[in-house]
Amino acid sequence: MESIDRGIWDVVVNAPFVLMHVVKDETIKKTWSESRKTQYDFVAKNIITPTLNLDEFFRVSQCISAKEMWDIL
Repeated sequence: MESIDRGIWDVVVNAPFVLMHVVKDETIKKTWSESRKTQYDFVAKNIITPTLNLDEFFRVSQCISAKEMWDIL
């Protein structure tokens, strides 16, 4: 994964990047389309999933992030 993009491996090790901004003293999460970094988690999950056998896939199919998948595996 690191050979494709170091940011992808960073997401697996450290958790997904969440882009936030402040509006009127309130922190709001931006949509995933507003930053390339937020897409790294999707790419990492897409790399991990096809390499799994059926039993492993069912163990991680409900995971929200690539880091969560990696930790379970």
